[in-house]
Amino acid sequence: MNGTESKVLEINRRLVEMYGPRRWLPRYNPLDELIYTILSQNTTDVNSLRAFERLRQRFPCWEDLIRASLPEIEKPIAVGGLSAAKAVWIRDALKRIRDERGELSLDFICNMDLQRAWDYLISFKGVGVKTAAIVLLFSCGRPVFPVDTHVYRVSRRLGLVERKGGPERAHRLLQEMIPPELYYQMHINMVQHGRQICRARNPLCSKCLLRDLCRYYLEVLHGENGSRF
Repeated sequence: MNGTESKVLEINRRLVEMYGPRRWLPRYNPLDELIYTILSQNTTDVNSLRAFERLRQRFPCWEDLIRASLPEIEKPIAVGGLSAAKAVWIRDALKRIRDERGELSLDFICNMDLQRAWDYLISFKGVGVKTAAIVLLFSCGRPVFPVDTHVYRVSRRLGLVERKGGPERAHRLLQEMIPPELYYQMHINMVQHGRQICRARNPLCSKCLLRDLCRYYLEVLHGENGSRF
């Protein structure tokens, strides 16, 4: 076991100590997860959930959304921002899925070859690496590690990924270094850690059980050279 592997396992152990173990449970079916995750782009968790719930109330049947005008779709999701673009992406995705599959369901991606499922999802406009990874992990339990804003910030500060590599490179690096059986647990706990402790502004380093493993804490805040792992 190399130093990076040891560090990842220790980070996971301490995150579990802070937030508990996590057992995979599907949040939504794959189609609903896709729509929810598109709505979550560039907004807060609270607003993305509010947008999804309002959209579902307005269109209990997704077939009705396909027939709706763009202004009708934009109105319930305005709270999440970028409503004009998201309305187009969602309606176009639903129409394409229905036309190609003959039904409004993405359940088939859970049994598809993983690379084919990945390529299929990212072929939709508005669906990038993070969105595809979330759908595959959260709805299907597939071995993919999503990197959202919180995970990217926490992993950069801990020194697991480069400071300037970008989220897509972080996705590749983290997926290689984290054991697949820990993907779901580490993702959930890193997100919670980013929300509660390792915040974008004014991180609560004094309360963090990871600070002796953290490049940001050791180098930026205390001027030390390198990490202890």
